[in-house]
Amino acid sequence: MKLILLKDVKGQGKKGEVINASDGYARNFLLPKGLAKEATDANMHVLNKQKEAERKKKLEETEAAQKLAESLRNKEVKIIGKAGENGRLFGAITSKDIAEELKKQYNIDIDKKKIVTDTIKQLGTHEVEIKLYPEISTKVKIVISEQ
Repeated sequence: MKLILLKDVKGQGKKGEVINASDGYARNFLLPKGLAKEATDANMHVLNKQKEAERKKKLEETEAAQKLAESLRNKEVKIIGKAGENGRLFGAITSKDIAEELKKQYNIDIDKKKIVTDTIKQLGTHEVEIKLYPEISTKVKIVISEQ
């Protein structure tokens, strides 16, 4: 019996996949528990529409991430901090601080989890990578100066 999985089923497949299952397994387990539905023409049409909508949404998100990466490229974020001798900062500059400064200086809202950096503890210029979407990332210069 051909079925469309509504949820991930261990050993059978992932949500949205079309599988062949034995009649007994389908009628006694998958269908009553709401894990699958029959792969009729109408259900297959609905599934294809959903997959097309997901593909379009993913494409739009990718394009938006590429535009954001292009706007961030060659940007310089200036952060002022207190430093001791040898240019060592009191405290550290974290991804949260960088995200806040991007918001203040360029009005670009980026989640701090997307900023890939170790804590910065020295004055000077540092490059930080921002991962906007899988396989889409950009680098931003961080300039840390003393108060």
